[in-house]
Amino acid sequence: MRRQRVQMIAPDALPAAHKRSKAQGRLAHGADKIDSEAESESNKSLSPQRIWQIVTLIPAGKVLSYGKVADLAGLPGRARYVSRALKLAPDSLNLPWHRVINSQGKISFAVNTPAFREQQELLRLDGVQVNQGKIALSEYEWQPCLATLMLQLSF
Repeated sequence: MRRQRVQMIAPDALPAAHKRSKAQGRLAHGADKIDSEAESESNKSLSPQRIWQIVTLIPAGKVLSYGKVADLAGLPGRARYVSRALKLAPDSLNLPWHRVINSQGKISFAVNTPAFREQQELLRLDGVQVNQGKIALSEYEWQPCLATLMLQLSF
């Protein structure tokens, strides 16, 4: 078998574009924590009111995924923030938090936990069929019309 010779190139001899892409690759793969710290800082400045407002609009008998709530609130890619905002909501808001599920149409809580059973029961009381924690999005996903959003949202 024939061996190939590998030529080593000094880092300062690399073109600037290659150095940049290599650094960006490290950030993308989590080798550098600056990116994640910056993201957490931007999360702290987000206001949960938009999310709360969207969740209050979800009608009984319908559900919406965390990601779609974030999208409608003008916060694309912030599905995890939706979960955090729902946890921060004061009880006085009486948010229908149980109408928010994951993108696969499932209850996100671990099966047979008290939170899972509570969400399942609340959804069933709303008229949503729940089969082992799964909801048929084709039947129960809320798809608001543009007029609803424009007339009822304050942002």
